[in-house]
Amino acid sequence: MRIAFGADDENGTTEAVARAIREHHELVPVTEGSWPQLATTVAGHVAAGTADAGVVMCWTGTGTAMAANKVPGVRAAQATDAWTARRSRLWNDANVLALSLKRLAPDVAVECVEAFLAVESPDEDELTDIEALKALDSSRPPTP
Repeated sequence: MRIAFGADDENGTTEAVARAIREHHELVPVTEGSWPQLATTVAGHVAAGTADAGVVMCWTGTGTAMAANKVPGVRAAQATDAWTARRSRLWNDANVLALSLKRLAPDVAVECVEAFLAVESPDEDELTDIEALKALDSSRPPTP
């Protein structure tokens, strides 16, 4: 798999994640720009099909998740543990994983990435809801 990866800072956690991706997948590094630019570039690779999935990292992981989710076709999920990362793929067909580079230890971040990328296809019981989620890209939300 080709995995787009971008982080707005470097530390032991980001280095461990990049290394883990490289060990099992082709890494598509995104290194230019601030966190919104990095996240939308990673998301753009996923939406365009030049990457099979993406991983974005910023101090909290929330900003990069928000930015990535602005790209049509992207379903970015923030996770702080492997259980959530895995289920974001199974139950929501997430295609971008957002992680905190400040609050996650390197081994936990790697566990999250490995769990996320290990899911080959979404849970069949969730396909109707996943299709409804995907349809939101082309529709306007209802007015409350």
